[in-house]
Amino acid sequence: MTLGLPRDWVDRRGVALADFYRDLHAHPELSFQEHRTAGKVQEAIAPLGLEVASGVGGTGVVAVLRNGSGPVVWLRADFDALPVAEQTGLAYASTARGTDPDGKDVPVMHACGHDMHTAALVGTLQLLTELKDNWSGTVVAVFQPAEEVGGGAAAMIADGILDRFPKPDVILGQHVTPLPAGMIGYKTGVALAAADSLKVQLFGRGGHGSQPESTIDPVVMASNVVQRLQTIVSRELSPFDPAVVTVGYLHAGAKDNIIPDDAELGVNVRTFDEKVRSKTLAAITRIAQGESMASGADKEPAVTAMHSFPVTVVDAPVMQELARVFRGHFGADRVFESPSPLAGSEDVGVFGTTAGVPTAFWFWGGYAQERIDESARSGRPVPSNHSPQFAPVLEPTLTTGVEALTIAALSRLNA
Repeated sequence: MTLGLPRDWVDRRGVALADFYRDLHAHPELSFQEHRTAGKVQEAIAPLGLEVASGVGGTGVVAVLRNGSGPVVWLRADFDALPVAEQTGLAYASTARGTDPDGKDVPVMHACGHDMHTAALVGTLQLLTELKDNWSGTVVAVFQPAEEVGGGAAAMIADGILDRFPKPDVILGQHVTPLPAGMIGYKTGVALAAADSLKVQLFGRGGHGSQPESTIDPVVMASNVVQRLQTIVSRELSPFDPAVVTVGYLHAGAKDNIIPDDAELGVNVRTFDEKVRSKTLAAITRIAQGESMASGADKEPAVTAMHSFPVTVVDAPVMQELARVFRGHFGADRVFESPSPLAGSEDVGVFGTTAGVPTAFWFWGGYAQERIDESARSGRPVPSNHSPQFAPVLEPTLTTGVEALTIAALSRLNA
């Protein structure tokens, strides 16, 4: 089997695919609200004559490309966006607004590159359809909602994706990152951290700002909790047990001369080991309770689990074989193995774990080399995923994403 791709595919498909990407970027949608995005995906793949199902797991789209007997390869891309106000200055920058789960009006941006993931999967389906004479088997394209809240993969599984569609022999996925465009990086074994999002509510007793003695100040209580949470990693965990504890928001009060009744923290935890995870989560609850007691609060704090991602484990034999294929196609200088996992999180592994099949997952670059070089000279990091300034350069990012996913799929299908 040859993994060669048509030399003119970019000339024939590139302009329309780039327009599709720009449209997705300009019209992002929050998790489980991706109705327009799902519709645009279906429009883009309609000419291919695939079996397509919509509304899987809420807003997900599944497309099946059957081509005789052989392995079943699942290709997964996520397509939800984030509550971020875009600051990229792009001509196709998002000005979209959305309503978050708390009913608040928020800006929306594709600040994590899911629009690029989706466009790359659409391009891959186009290429695999053209190349049907070169392979046999079944390809299942999974356009997944709600990765950002860790619920999309689980929702698709709960909706019967493993029973309604051909069961996978392998799960393949990829993620765009601030690497140089055209580069591919990977990590086998534990590749991404587990993540837990918590809401911590602290209850005080409100009153006039001029009479603090009649109140129990939840702002002071929350400030102490924020500071104390930082000691979990520095003083309770071993230096050989990495973890990250981040307080992403602190909400309390509405006016400077009013001591509020309560305060709320949003806490995010990243770990790579279940024992470390359990210890860290228990410490957060203990600290919130201890500071509440020390403040003389009448009511115990409430610690609520919001979202959870498992550790992402990448199958070593499958991923190393794909890396070999990538080196053969792109060149050895464009493919590298990371020595350590990333603290970011993903729910792609939920599919493989539930199905009992291997998962392969890699990262590809989205930044121009000049931007990377300038960052090195200035000492200012390039904008990361989730930054309001995160903006992959269109090319060669999109082309690399399409070709990587296509040759990965071909390498797992029968010649």
